[in-house]
Amino acid sequence: MLFESFWSATSRDWRAPIKATAALRRGKAALKQDLAALMDLDVTTLPYEQRVIDYVEAWRAKGGTVVLVTATNENIASKIAEHLGIFDEVHGSNGSRNLKGGEKAIFLKSRFGERSFTYIGDSNADLPVWAEAGKAVTINLPGAVRRQVERLGIETEHLANQRPGPRDYLRAIRVHQWLKNCLVFLPMLGAHQFDGVTFLQSLTAFVVFSFVASSVYVLNDLLDLRSDRSHPTKCRRPFAAGVIPIAQATYMIAGLMAVGLVLALLLGGDFVAVMLLYIVLTTAYSVWLKRKAIVDIGTLAGLYTLRIAAGAVATGIPLSVWLLAFSVFFFLSLAIVKRQAELTEGAARGKLKAAGRGYVVDDLPVLVMMAVASGYVSVLVLALYIQSSNVKTLYVRPELLSLICGVFLYWISRVVLIAHRGQMNEDPIVFAAYDRVSQACLLLTFAIAAAASWP
Repeated sequence: MLFESFWSATSRDWRAPIKATAALRRGKAALKQDLAALMDLDVTTLPYEQRVIDYVEAWRAKGGTVVLVTATNENIASKIAEHLGIFDEVHGSNGSRNLKGGEKAIFLKSRFGERSFTYIGDSNADLPVWAEAGKAVTINLPGAVRRQVERLGIETEHLANQRPGPRDYLRAIRVHQWLKNCLVFLPMLGAHQFDGVTFLQSLTAFVVFSFVASSVYVLNDLLDLRSDRSHPTKCRRPFAAGVIPIAQATYMIAGLMAVGLVLALLLGGDFVAVMLLYIVLTTAYSVWLKRKAIVDIGTLAGLYTLRIAAGAVATGIPLSVWLLAFSVFFFLSLAIVKRQAELTEGAARGKLKAAGRGYVVDDLPVLVMMAVASGYVSVLVLALYIQSSNVKTLYVRPELLSLICGVFLYWISRVVLIAHRGQMNEDPIVFAAYDRVSQACLLLTFAIAAAASWP
């Protein structure tokens, strides 16, 4: 709950980490007190462990007393207890006392007596408490900690030992979203520079972007916990559902970003600078810009385009003005479609405003017009590029490339129509990866480009 409080407070106010650092100087209890005042938590959607609730209800049914004694701030603990309705007493941390570990053991011993209570816990911080308890009940403890509990010489019961697996972590870092990072290969493809060194540089840029982007996805999920838990499908995300602890998610952000930046050093200082710019923009988007109408979609389009720029910097290939112009309009269109899909899906559930976004359902007609206009302008840029002198040096039959304009016009129109019908539940690029028609359009585009290149 400490990490939950921190991210909830940060999602409301980007200055919360600064305030938390100042509060920590007065101790962890003061930190929890200040975060509890800053956060906005919906206790009804928290991922409760049903096996513990069942155990508690069975205990009460036999006439037992159940007390919630937690290191969580007492104000939050009281709200949770009121929602669950299964506790006879509630005790939590306050501004001066951090009710955890040894402090909790002292409290329980003085309140109930030595060996006169059963304690349910899920952390190695609970070992001092179990040392004073008459019975230890554990939930989802690592094997090493379970063995430490068993060596205490008291009656022990393990409710479960389910830990998050590799698949859960892969879902958490959104491996399927790495598809977007293939944009770093576009400068290489556009310049027809297919040598081994250029490919390895582009591949390294792809790996770097994947790690750094995943760290930002985790950050975004932590900031969106409240809205995700009230969403019909996003509530199943690993962090929102409680499959992966919020504390682990916090460390994942730092770990993924560190690996990405270390690998970025292989491509030189300019590429590192591009990655730092990406981190700054994505962080600003996560904590603030995504709530600003128009600014949010412009930022998304810029982040897509930045991937292309990163590919150019990594390989040393000059960034084409044509490619830059096309990508800005094209990805602006897709960013708008993403918001269109979110609003349409929300309207189907009776929501008149997109959660955490600066749009309302009445904005849908305007967004549709913007998406179509921006998408069609990107095709116009492509058509003008085909007529440029650069194309004649790269392609044997550049006139064939005009067919790609038709493919793009069809695909953009179809994507907007699908989003309008409420049939797009993913990011447009991720949707395209699984949509057979989109796959066919991509293959057709590559086939046309290949035909235009062959002598």
